Amino acid sequence: MQANSFAHRMNTADRAGVLNAPVNYLAAANEAPHIQIYPPASGLAAVRPAFVRQTVPIHDIRAETEDLRLDNCGFELRTLPAAFGDYYDEAAVRARYYPDVEASMLSLTGAHAVVVFDHNVRSTARAARNEPGVRTPAEQVHNDYTERSGPKRKREILEAAGLANLMDRHVAFINLWRPIIGPVRDNPLAVCDARSVLPSDFVATEIRHFGEDDLETPRHIGEIYSVIYQPAHRWFYVSEMQPDEVLLLKCYDSRTDGRARFMPHTGFQNPECQSDFVPRESIEARTLVVFDECCGP
Repeated sequence: MQANSFAHRMNTADRAGVLNAPVNYLAAANEAPHIQIYPPASGLAAVRPAFVRQTVPIHDIRAETEDLRLDNCGFELRTLPAAFGDYYDEAAVRARYYPDVEASMLSLTGAHAVVVFDHNVRSTARAARNEPGVRTPAEQVHNDYTERSGPKRKREILEAAGLANLMDRHVAFINLWRPIIGPVRDNPLAVCDARSVLPSDFVATEIRHFGEDDLETPRHIGEIYSVIYQPAHRWFYVSEMQPDEVLLLKCYDSRTDGRARFMPHTGFQNPECQSDFVPRESIEARTLVVFDECCGP
């Protein structure tokens, strides 16, 4: 019955509220994939594994009636105005936006504690001008953490924040994604319902981050999931998204009780975007959300 239901959705993908658009999945390869990320000012393009482009139906969250929440599908749309606008000033973002994000995440998740530990600003035009710290929108389906890198980053972040006493608590990594200007039309964020993805669809991918001072030796080595295409994947986006709205993206959850744990996502080119669009600019704040529950013995 579920397969027939999905086939019906595929056959009616041109109805209101659904785009048919290409997204980039991991291509088959004989070796383990890896990614190399260089600072924007270096002029070096990121090195990424080969991809295969698949056209998929992408549903407008605004047109859906089902309950799309962090713990069932891995993402959630919220209205959340910000009393801040200086997103390209890194010091100001850390000093003034991070506390707002922390307070919002505490309220939205009911967490015991929240650590905002990083952020990315994305703008194709500003990145082309080599503005410091600005990146282009992500263009390949991925998830930010893996079964191995999630616990590792938890330890690193709690120790750096002086919160090692919370090491025994369950945690989640949740990104708060916000447009800087709106509406977002040319390169929206697509999110994949975690319930439609199998563990075998994920491929561990080493990611090497290089700093401004050394382009030969990685400053940090992490691990993300690349994703293999499956017809069952169910994609969503937010039409005409505005700066007073945010998407919460759950990229890892240490709890294994059936709730969403990993959620693939990517930017995509909107086939219905008009020629007079305003180029997308966005910011994603990365948070570690610590819950009251302990992990057990």
